[in-house]
Amino acid sequence: MGAGHHRQPAPESRAVRRAALAVIAPVAVLTLVALIWMWPSQDFRTDAPTSADEVTGTVASIDPEPCAEQLPDDVNGCGAATVRLDDGDDVEVPLPNGSGAPEIAEGDDVVLVHSESPDGATYGIVDHQRGAGLWLLLLAFVLALLAFGRWRGLTALIGLGVSFVILLLFVVPAILSGDPPVAVAIVGSSAIVLSVLYLTHGFSLTTTLAVLGTLTSLVLTGLLGAAATVGLHLTGITDDVSSSVGSSYGVDMTGLLLAGIIIGSLGVLDDVTVTQAVTVAELAEAHQEYRPRQVYAAAIRIGRSHIGSVVNTIVLAYAGASLPLLVLTIASNDSLGSMVTDQYVAQEMVRSVVATIGLIAAVPITTGLAAVALRGRSAPRPARHSPRRA
Repeated sequence: MGAGHHRQPAPESRAVRRAALAVIAPVAVLTLVALIWMWPSQDFRTDAPTSADEVTGTVASIDPEPCAEQLPDDVNGCGAATVRLDDGDDVEVPLPNGSGAPEIAEGDDVVLVHSESPDGATYGIVDHQRGAGLWLLLLAFVLALLAFGRWRGLTALIGLGVSFVILLLFVVPAILSGDPPVAVAIVGSSAIVLSVLYLTHGFSLTTTLAVLGTLTSLVLTGLLGAAATVGLHLTGITDDVSSSVGSSYGVDMTGLLLAGIIIGSLGVLDDVTVTQAVTVAELAEAHQEYRPRQVYAAAIRIGRSHIGSVVNTIVLAYAGASLPLLVLTIASNDSLGSMVTDQYVAQEMVRSVVATIGLIAAVPITTGLAAVALRGRSAPRPARHSPRRA
């Protein structure tokens, strides 16, 4: 029996590794400088319109009474409720009715709005308190992730926290402070990619290649999104919320639309790029006789299968998030053509299509980079001996 061969780890191309780091290092420095330069001041809310004060309490009792006439949006009927506020005071409020009004019962923890008038303070129930329920749901999520992912699950949680910190402490405040939304989205996305991917997957050439593939695909996504936004004359204002943001805070809504496309694409892009980089690394190690072209061909087949499922995920995610407005848009149009060309539907189509094109581009880009950098060492071929003639 012949001696077995011990498999050596697939070597990494030093030239490509140096080239990758030579690109990542300046990007990281520029991102850090941009974060510091664009970090928002703390007075961005000074010109914001004030809203009614909110207080919390518990429904102590409900006193229903017959309605004088039928209510168009009857939720709780007519009458009043006594609410014990958290500060100990009892207030009497009318039962909430109308579209979206909360259905209340004795013992419910509720949110009330408080306003002052010449006749004194007035209160109204506007919502339920959901803090405790949300914390329980979050705890279940954390336990499930840690139970399955263990150490990798913990690093994923830390990475998720970093993403939220960047979005809530940098991206949103910087946009409210008047910085261009697209520039803010680019800097924020770069910071998320550089910090979260290395934190979650470790500092390695595989992660570096995934970072390069993600950033390259994000640039392509941004360029396509800008061209589609300008070419289709999209304003970014399609409902009361977007209109209020634009008019009340002076935000460039077209830029905010493009920023949303960039940030929304990021979550799916890093999944695909990391998967492809790791796939190439595993193939290169398992088949060290493969040349880069062979590794690329094998990994790209896996990438095509991945893309087939992820593309559907993107479209359904956008459709699900905007389903009420889609229902309203379809119900108010007579033809399919007018529905599709409506700005709201066109805007959602641009989000889905641009994100999908960027996602498709990420597969060959990341796979090609990884195949060159992680190619296997050519295995020695067994010598062929010609049979000797007698």
